[in-house]
Amino acid sequence: MSFLAIDIGNTRLKWAVYADEAEPGSSPLQHGAVFLENIDRLADEDWHNLAPPARMLGSNVAGDAVRRRVEEQMEQWDLAPRWVVPAAEAAGVRNGYDHPTRLGADRWVAVIGAHAHARARGVSGPVLVVMVGTAVTVEALSSAGEFLGGLILPGHGIMLRALEGGTAGLRVPTGEVRDFPTNTSDALTTGGTFAICGAVERMYRLLCGHDGQAPLVLMTGGAGWKVAPALDVPHELIEGLIFDGLLALNMTPR
Repeated sequence: MSFLAIDIGNTRLKWAVYADEAEPGSSPLQHGAVFLENIDRLADEDWHNLAPPARMLGSNVAGDAVRRRVEEQMEQWDLAPRWVVPAAEAAGVRNGYDHPTRLGADRWVAVIGAHAHARARGVSGPVLVVMVGTAVTVEALSSAGEFLGGLILPGHGIMLRALEGGTAGLRVPTGEVRDFPTNTSDALTTGGTFAICGAVERMYRLLCGHDGQAPLVLMTGGAGWKVAPALDVPHELIEGLIFDGLLALNMTPR
């Protein structure tokens, strides 16, 4: 008996197979990732020799067309696809969004994963959840387990493409993060990194003020390693917060 967790982002689909009753923080039995343009090869390649999972739960922010393509790749199994729809409350987290169902599934699942990760470690205080990918999100979770709200801002790639499209002569190679950049490549890379770090550090201060104590900062996402060295607040890089959230939801009675 196994559980298939799927995270469909803006660029890639990531998947992991766990024992059916696995808890957040468990290591996957198998895992992989494909770019969205390669989804139609999953059944013949990545999933060709995969034992049929007993259950599946996915997070999808790439739209219905991509979801349907993934479901077609699962037709080889006798499996009812399930996809996360944000709710008012789930897995110990209350959703403070004005319209809970309009919260992005990835944001909701990551907050649930962060809550499960923190509580498993005995951390009872607030948590700041940072996902750094195509877009960047910074989510505030109170000590009481309430998702207070969060930020969405462009990731490095979007920032650079916006500058390239709106200015002349900025099509330059990716640079390095420097305290005082002295070339255009470094200036662009440092500017994007500092913009993201500034948003995270401001939310850190706001959450400190809201809960009266410093939050645990958990950073995840494919580009988290680029930002982490420049962040001036204590933080941890966590590989799979969305998978942890899917595991927590899988354990929740349906």
